[in-house]
Amino acid sequence: MVEENKENPESVSRRTFIRNAGLTVGGLAVGGVIGSLIPRNNKNTNNNTKGTQTKTEDFNQALMYFTPEQFKVIDAATERIFPEDDNGPGAKALGVAYFIDHQLAGQWGFNGREYMQAPFYPGEKVQGFQGRLKRREIFDIAIREIQNHSMAVYKKDFTELKGEEQDAILKDFEGDKVNITTISPSGFFQMLRGATLEGAYSDPLYGGNLNMDGWKMKNYPGSQMAYADIIDKDFKKVAPQSLKSHMNH
Repeated sequence: MVEENKENPESVSRRTFIRNAGLTVGGLAVGGVIGSLIPRNNKNTNNNTKGTQTKTEDFNQALMYFTPEQFKVIDAATERIFPEDDNGPGAKALGVAYFIDHQLAGQWGFNGREYMQAPFYPGEKVQGFQGRLKRREIFDIAIREIQNHSMAVYKKDFTELKGEEQDAILKDFEGDKVNITTISPSGFFQMLRGATLEGAYSDPLYGGNLNMDGWKMKNYPGSQMAYADIIDKDFKKVAPQSLKSHMNH
């Protein structure tokens, strides 16, 4: 029997789940994986003594699905698709691989909102992939095949290759030059490319676009609450804001 002055651990856990699953940010309901990533204020934060201060963990830079080895392959591959140049940072600096990792851990990785029942027929190219494999399973297979193809061609892991060699491996996938029976090499490449661009330009809340640097390259204002104070004035460059900027409003 639980004493009256103590909380039932099960009820505490249940409240924690409900809190994570139903957050609202600027009118947007944020739940699931993303809800659990949002930092919440701790009333004792400012009262910590010097000996008890702890550093807040950045969950946007924590792996949720990939193994460390898988992450390294995707981190390297996305950098070749979206490389750093004179215009700004590349996929690595933007945290794109973390964005993809977090998406695979959620509904996108599970194809949670898509019809996944047989029969499956080859569709037109514009229809995309049709099959029983989930995106996370496609990534698992593709990462393994990237490594296999890299070893077959260069006798090295993909992450050990030079930039132009990594490009050649990815181009072989794009051109369906890799003999894989379980997935479409070109289909995976297009999926990876799309996820790379999404990670570079999505709200930082989702793991990519670190420091809003992807937006800054495009002069994109991000998530602004309103433009009422400048809409009737001359064009003005606005500093971008993330959904995180509105958390305490």
